[in-house]
Amino acid sequence: MKVTKFGGSSLASAAQLEKVLQIVKEDASRKFIVVSAPGKRSSEDIKVTDLLIAYYNTYLNNENTTEITGKIVDRYEAILDELGLDKEILNDIQQGIQKLATLPKQDNPHLFDAFLASGENNNAKLVASFFQQRGLKARYKNPSDLGIIVSDEPGNARILPSSLSKINQFKTTDEILVIPGFFGFTEAGDICTFSRGGSDITGSIVAAGVEADIYENFTDVNGIFVAHPGIIHEPKTIKELTYREMRELAYAGFAVLHDEALMPAYRASIPVVIKNTNNPEHPGTLITTSRTVKHDPVVGIASDQGFASIYISKYLMNRELGFGRRLLQILEELGLSYEHMPSGIDDISIILREEQLTIEIEEQLMERLERELEPDELRITHGLSMLMVVGEGMRQRIGVMADSTAALAFNKINLEMINQGSSEVSIMFGIREDQEKKAIQALYKTFFEVE
Repeated sequence: MKVTKFGGSSLASAAQLEKVLQIVKEDASRKFIVVSAPGKRSSEDIKVTDLLIAYYNTYLNNENTTEITGKIVDRYEAILDELGLDKEILNDIQQGIQKLATLPKQDNPHLFDAFLASGENNNAKLVASFFQQRGLKARYKNPSDLGIIVSDEPGNARILPSSLSKINQFKTTDEILVIPGFFGFTEAGDICTFSRGGSDITGSIVAAGVEADIYENFTDVNGIFVAHPGIIHEPKTIKELTYREMRELAYAGFAVLHDEALMPAYRASIPVVIKNTNNPEHPGTLITTSRTVKHDPVVGIASDQGFASIYISKYLMNRELGFGRRLLQILEELGLSYEHMPSGIDDISIILREEQLTIEIEEQLMERLERELEPDELRITHGLSMLMVVGEGMRQRIGVMADSTAALAFNKINLEMINQGSSEVSIMFGIREDQEKKAIQALYKTFFEVE
């Protein structure tokens, strides 16, 4: 039994929906279909989710919502027209969209979530109707009816443990259930959306709940590339990687999946495969607990920009009781979270996301560090990228660190920081943002273009 999720690009138009229909028809084990809201049909197009955000802001500002609701309904109607389908479902979609503008604005923390969730919810109704009219035994399934009950945290909902047993009751269904992604319901009956990658999270939850054999995640690429295709021309596709490797890559900038989206499937030991709606015959990328291809020391290279490094040096730091605690307390009191903290005997570096550092916060931070820690040297470096080399095979292969640093040195790339986790699954390098592209190209050539 398979749980299959289709992203926004896979559902953006009638042509894409025809591909989705064929994929579902070709495999009778695809019983649970999780859908996103319609995405962009072209680079100039607007996603339905973005239209809903505009609708929310228009309603909140007490402006006329007729034009924006018309644009949203038109997106669904265009799909129905192109497919030549009965428009009975359109009335339901239109009423649901217009009803959003009757929800209370005051003391309603779930208002934004209700607007956003309607994109997926209405698309699930449309897809279920499409399947039915094309002869499939399918029906729309509301997340509440399925049992997706979540914590009351708007925009950051988490599945409640009791939900999985409720979802499990549907594992023997003989129908195709079409489920909207991205949201669940609180115990009080309010809509709550998940965080980034929300529809991926829904698919992962459903897979865990029904104890699926595999969770398929269809998108618009053949799988997960070993490096960013915007930097490397036609990079190789990763055939197989572990959940741990996927989390490291996702954290470091891989945008195919949000790193927390797979947690329900991971905990249930359910393999995930990333596949291409436009090329379904491609095997894609398999994510599992333990990969069979173990000889490759590195599976991927990822990077992310927007970091700053605070360097603190103080002689005999290691003997100063409570130094680390005072440092972390300063960060906590200023509302700052850190990403990494590599250290030596007499020095320590704090890596943070630059977006947290307003001019005022940075001034307060540096002043407090100087006054309360009395360092011998204190400096901050902006405009850093974190470059990560990932692969569980590094534990069995000697010299990955040496090969990486040699490649970077040969290309005259200065290292601001080096950090290897104790699990030996990844090596992280801090470099200047303007050297990021050159560094990735050097590492790709070292690990993936070897004869």
